[in-house]
Amino acid sequence: MKTILGKHDEATLAQLDDVAEQAEHVALMADGHRGYVMPIGGVASYRDVITPIGVGVDIACGNAAIRTDLHLDDLEHHLGELGDEIAASISFGMGRPTNQSDDAPIEHPLFESSAWEEVPPKIRGDLRERARAQLGTVGGGNHYVDVFADEDGQVWVGVHFGSRGLGFICSHGVVGLAQDQPWRNLQPQKTSD
Repeated sequence: MKTILGKHDEATLAQLDDVAEQAEHVALMADGHRGYVMPIGGVASYRDVITPIGVGVDIACGNAAIRTDLHLDDLEHHLGELGDEIAASISFGMGRPTNQSDDAPIEHPLFESSAWEEVPPKIRGDLRERARAQLGTVGGGNHYVDVFADEDGQVWVGVHFGSRGLGFICSHGVVGLAQDQPWRNLQPQKTSD
């Protein structure tokens, strides 16, 4: 069974069809788009099978919209300055490190988690430092920070976040382990931002 919400490009639909040949049920959400193996925003159910690649390689991918206490009238003469401040304060693009400002999230409970013990020792330190350097960045591809106003002029900040570079490395490492192979320390290929 296949359920498709919204309109999608041919490459995304072809990817969904490929997944549908193996799965019992597939669905594609309205915001779906082409992924590595199956569409991002796609769902597949299998009998007696677990497929880790179905979740993609973007760790903690998500969107957030935060309503501020500002009104568009407060900002309309400062939009250029606001854009410059966002660009100066937040790192955009694949593999770019956190801007090292005083409030950069260098220390975080994530780095003290016992889950790090599951990562092979020979790459644990490098992977943890990569995560530390990228925490608080936006990344590349379709990730963004946006400032917008609703119908009432209330200002919101929207962000699409996740860890595509670190996620790529972890995903391919885990897939290697699932295939009884050593951790694959593959690096993502740089694409245009």
